[in-house]
Amino acid sequence: MVLEVGSQAPTFTLPSHEGGEVSLRQLCQEAQKGVIVYFYPKAATPGCTTQACDFRDNLGSLRASGYTVVGVSPDPLTDLQSFAQDQHLTFPLLSDEGAAVAQQWDNWGEKAFGGRTFEGVLRSTFVLDQNGVITLAWYDVDAQGHVNALREALAV
Repeated sequence: MVLEVGSQAPTFTLPSHEGGEVSLRQLCQEAQKGVIVYFYPKAATPGCTTQACDFRDNLGSLRASGYTVVGVSPDPLTDLQSFAQDQHLTFPLLSDEGAAVAQQWDNWGEKAFGGRTFEGVLRSTFVLDQNGVITLAWYDVDAQGHVNALREALAV
């Protein structure tokens, strides 16, 4: 089931590379305007690095506009910690090992890379309001230029 604008986002609590666990419900309640949840397939790969660094470089304007950013991937915490340190990422990266949350959010599907087809996490982005209602849902986005398009859509 594809999540759509106006629907309630499935809640989750996942471990963060920063330590402890992050609750989506709590993030939404604490956000001034909303929460940007982006799913990415694998830390430290070219596309995921481009996207994460783009969020990092635009984090100030997103935060100033009241948005909290969180990244979710199926990577283990140790990989996320290394990725965050290497790329100087200053927002939470959450570990969804087993991809249960990605599947709940309909972010799991067939992908093609390097001449082979396989199932995996799709690169997708959602914006939620303070009540956890989806205000934007973009599936299968491109890493390059994605954050600029998001900023335009949010008028940030």
